[in-house]
Amino acid sequence: MATNQIAKIQEYDQSIWMDYLNRSLIESGDLEDLIKNLNIRGVTSNPAIFKSSIIGNESYDADIKAGIEKNQSVEEICTNLIFDDIRRACDIFRPIYDETQGLDGYVSIEIPPDLARDTQKTISEARRYFNEINRPNVMIKIPGTPEGIPAVEQAISEGINVNITLLFSVDSYLAAAQAYIRGLETRVSNNQPIDSIASVASFFLSRIDVKVDELIDERIKKIGTENLNEEARLDEIKGKVAIANAKIAYQKYKEIFGSDRWKALQEKGANVQRLLWASTSTKNPEYSDVMYIDELVGKNTVNTMPLKTLQACADHCHPSGDKIETNVDRAYQLMESLQDPDIQIDLDRVMSELLEEGIDKFTQPYNELMKSLEEKTQQLATV
Repeated sequence: MATNQIAKIQEYDQSIWMDYLNRSLIESGDLEDLIKNLNIRGVTSNPAIFKSSIIGNESYDADIKAGIEKNQSVEEICTNLIFDDIRRACDIFRPIYDETQGLDGYVSIEIPPDLARDTQKTISEARRYFNEINRPNVMIKIPGTPEGIPAVEQAISEGINVNITLLFSVDSYLAAAQAYIRGLETRVSNNQPIDSIASVASFFLSRIDVKVDELIDERIKKIGTENLNEEARLDEIKGKVAIANAKIAYQKYKEIFGSDRWKALQEKGANVQRLLWASTSTKNPEYSDVMYIDELVGKNTVNTMPLKTLQACADHCHPSGDKIETNVDRAYQLMESLQDPDIQIDLDRVMSELLEEGIDKFTQPYNELMKSLEEKTQQLATV
């Protein structure tokens, strides 16, 4: 690649993180190369990523055998494997964390996804993950479910860095931002420092367009070819809802973190909770493979990408100013138009379904990982 376009994106105060991590990447030195060559400033992980990383990867065998010899459970072995990778990644990113004074250099790890509806267990696991990993630049991922939001507030009040994940609707983002603020206010009221706590709100993108586009296609099939104007209007919406939704969320972000309430915390050293664009790999091959990057460049934001999207962006992204601030009125109009009689897309229902599907998409690979590890421990125990 002649020019690294990611470096240009960072000129607009957007940080690029990578949504991918495995042990081979760490041990081979490839992670350091990606930091150097693709300017990545942090890493996000999830159960699906660790499933693909650990299953069938012999580099974990020695640690699995060590766990067997210590009579550890499959869950304990899995946690130790993942914690070790996260610690090593944190150490690699530590110079970035130090250089940016805690703005970047984070490595995110998700608590078990089957706890998404259990507030108290989520809090307990967030504490355990943060304490046992024992790195200042680790972020604990907590889902933005109704049960997860109070866990976010409690974790922040205890000084735990939090990445609130699986945010689809603007309302869920607002809940996440307010939980962060309340957590900081609790610390202030207890005379505890707040200047070293960091948080991001992970707002998901491509899954929204996949879901909405499916609904549009179903509606087009129902109306047939009798009303070409209605079909054309429906087609015009396809592939645009996620970005419009994100642009509105960014406007809410500016309101929240420009308020007097926030400024009072900022005076005591509070760090802004940045919006993080997640699920940024384009699922529809008819759309640009970097559409969720080019259109959402904005100040004080993060974009996390899988490796393939990172490489595509480095090659042919076209960052130009704060694109997140363009066509905002049109974004509001598009979102309002979804309620029109000739469109009739229930966005609240879409977002609710996406949240449930998101939990399932992380729970399933987590369970598959547990099952595969159980089989592997049985095999290695006989060797």
